[in-house]
Amino acid sequence: MAPTILIVGATGNTGRSVTETLPTLLKSSNTLSDHRIIGLTRSLNSPAAQQLAKLPGVEVVEQNWVEITADWLREHEVVRAFIASHNEPNQFAEESAFHLAALKAGVKYVVRISTTAANVRPDCDAYYPRTHWAIEALLSSPEFNGLQWTSLQPNVFSPLYLSSAAEFIKQYRRTGKQETLRLMASKDAPVGIIDPDEVGVLAAHLLSQDDPAVHNKAKYVLNGPEDITGSQIVDMIEQRIGTKVKDVSYKDMSFIDTIYEHKFAATQQSKNIILSIKHAPETAWEGKCTASTTSKEVLELAAPKRTPAEVLRALLEE
Repeated sequence: MAPTILIVGATGNTGRSVTETLPTLLKSSNTLSDHRIIGLTRSLNSPAAQQLAKLPGVEVVEQNWVEITADWLREHEVVRAFIASHNEPNQFAEESAFHLAALKAGVKYVVRISTTAANVRPDCDAYYPRTHWAIEALLSSPEFNGLQWTSLQPNVFSPLYLSSAAEFIKQYRRTGKQETLRLMASKDAPVGIIDPDEVGVLAAHLLSQDDPAVHNKAKYVLNGPEDITGSQIVDMIEQRIGTKVKDVSYKDMSFIDTIYEHKFAATQQSKNIILSIKHAPETAWEGKCTASTTSKEVLELAAPKRTPAEVLRALLEE
């Protein structure tokens, strides 16, 4: 068995592009060309898992990552790992257990996905950025000095940010009628939204470094290549439907109520905690999440290139 790079969530938003990008990068590596890649999935039967399994040097394994132990990591000879955790209220317990297992198993380097940099602080009103802050604090402690790590702090993902715009266009094309356009964006604040595939590409570049020490304990801010405002999103919609949008609800987070009702209402999760997600975009509305905040190391390693217009085009499959 060869030394292994583990990708947790290989079929997810960011993990898929990590898995697709990493094999080619390893081929040209001076020290990692003999390493194999294990991608974790919840179902080997999913189309995404079956597609990834065709990649050279990639083994797709059905494994619930929250059940991974130090013994499992040793058995699979994992030396590096990527993890994009869920952001539910028990994230800290489960992700910290993974990092502790990695530390005990002698894993050398972990790249993890955090969240919007302006929110990663102990006093954020939304609950999950506080969790990311706590995970980064844990990894920064002296007790974890044996585990090198990098935390990626991406801005809001562009497909999520533009999903309501795409649906508005599709519905208008089908029916010729308009309902209220609900945008997470504020009307005027510029935001550097980013495609999750490009976050994964950066993670793959980090994982393929011959020596990742220069990136140890780094927290890199990721944004897309250009900013967009709510009014610019409306402009893009109007160009595609050929008429004015009649009614826009900016800073609209009502979809969180729907998520709570459909996913969490029947569970024991606190409604107060889940609905705190509505506060997450406030830093963006305050103008703190622009493309100009991207870390220089990101631009040097794998600068994001996909524009909002390109993402919207893909959502519409034009």
